[in-house]
This record gives sequence, structure tokens and C-alpha cells, in this order.
Amino acid sequence: MRAIATGVEKFAGKISEQKPLLDEFGQPDINGTMVAVEHKVYALKYYQGIPTALQSKFAAEPLLPGFLLKPYGALLGYVLILAGITLVLGIATRTSLFIHGLIYISLTFGLVLINESGGVAWLAIHMLLVVAALALAQHNRFALTKRW
Repeated sequence: MRAIATGVEKFAGKISEQKPLLDEFGQPDINGTMVAVEHKVYALKYYQGIPTALQSKFAAEPLLPGFLLKPYGALLGYVLILAGITLVLGIATRTSLFIHGLIYISLTFGLVLINESGGVAWLAIHMLLVVAALALAQHNRFALTKRW
């Protein structure tokens, strides 16, 4: 579920709209004061695989090939959603877990290079869970495809 939620969050954006300021009784302010209210929305046009704050850090890192950043960011959200759905449905469980492991390894590598220690710790926990799930995959009774 974490991979699905993370993948869907890649499509999150914010829109701002003007609404009247309400007084303590819930009525519009008599002066007609307006305030900007932001709402979180999800749409394809808001897709961003790599957050803007990290893009410049990754681009400045010499060990990351710059030509791979754009395709990686373009595919990351979709791959997370697809891998998460296949895992939840029990389709090719081992392959799906392997893909999760590759995703987390690549994310960890990037975060190590830009010195984001907090994110590395979280990803290490995810990696441990993936390794444990792979070790126990042979006992999965709910898998739709047992072979992969």
C-alpha cells in the first residue's frame, strides 16, 4: 500500500482560490475581506516524479548521470503504482517485491549522494521489509501466480 500511496502522491498539486473571510458566527466578513484557500488535488498535469527541491541537488551530483534523471522521474510514480497493485493483488509476488527492492535501492543511492540521511533511514526499513517478504514469499497462500 505504501508504494501505491507514494506513486499517487506524485500526481498531487495545489490550487488556490479566493473565499470570503468568515466571522466567528460563520458569516462572511462585513468588509468583504477575501482570503486565499489552498486545496490539494490530484491530476496528471501535476505529475512530478522527483520533487523540485531535489532536482537541482541531483543535477549537481557528478555521480548521477544527468541524462537518466528525466526518464527516471517520468517513470517513478507509474512504476510505484504498478508494483504496488501487483503486490497487493498477488500477481507475480516475487517479481513485484524484486522491483520494489530495485526502486528502494535506486532511491537510497540518490539520497546517499545528496546526503539526505533521514530518507535513507526510512528506505532502509522498507528494504528490510522487502527482504523479509521475499524470504517468506514461498509461503504466500493468497498469491494469484505462484511461480513468479
